[in-house]
Amino acid sequence: MISVVIVGTGNVAQNLVNAFDKANDVTIEQVIGRNQQKLAFVNNKALKSTNFDTIVAADIYILAISDDAISSVAPNFKDINGILVHTSGATSIAALNTAKRPGIFYPLQTFTKDKIIPFDEIPMCIEATTENDLKLLNKLGNTLSNNVVELDSQQRKTLHVSAVFVNNFTNYMYTVGAEICSEHQLNFKLLQPLIKETAAKLDKITPLEAQTGPAKRGDQKTLHNHLQLIKDKHHKELYTLLSNAIKEKHGKEL
Repeated sequence: MISVVIVGTGNVAQNLVNAFDKANDVTIEQVIGRNQQKLAFVNNKALKSTNFDTIVAADIYILAISDDAISSVAPNFKDINGILVHTSGATSIAALNTAKRPGIFYPLQTFTKDKIIPFDEIPMCIEATTENDLKLLNKLGNTLSNNVVELDSQQRKTLHVSAVFVNNFTNYMYTVGAEICSEHQLNFKLLQPLIKETAAKLDKITPLEAQTGPAKRGDQKTLHNHLQLIKDKHHKELYTLLSNAIKEKHGKEL
């Protein structure tokens, strides 16, 4: 049985508490948050704590907190004997340099407020400074996911940059599409089957092979018609920038 303490009250912390609560061979010993009200998602009152002076013993301590808070919160755990990990994709393991046994336990997924998602297919990216600690983190990861991978801090940072492109930037494109639909009294839900199919076909072909659209085809007439239709200056700039990038990738120029 692996014992864990989870620090945080945000989306990642809530999902980890829910997942570990259902996992075999894992016991949650404590959930620490600065705000008692934000710990409402923890069903067992005995596990809740707002006091870093009452940290209980555990095998692994998980800092599921914002990137900016890691360096200030980590020193509270400098005397613990367990592994101290954070869940950030963009932050080096060096941010835990006050810990005796630093590590990384990074779930590569987007987490949304009040939405609990299964961990089965989520890549769990781990890192540690000793082989024994790496084995323990691997064991913990396997209680949640079918995909546990060892990455160093540079590899994880690179993966996080890629994730920003495929997730955060893509979602912003959805926002732009929704705004354009709204401007013309169209229901954004009409685009949802297209969004789902675009993602689904990546199970079988590469993103480069999956590219379609007027920029890929070199359809100048459609491209310029679209630019005339788009009213917002920033939307026009995005459309031109992305169209040129697609055309350059596929050997054409706008």
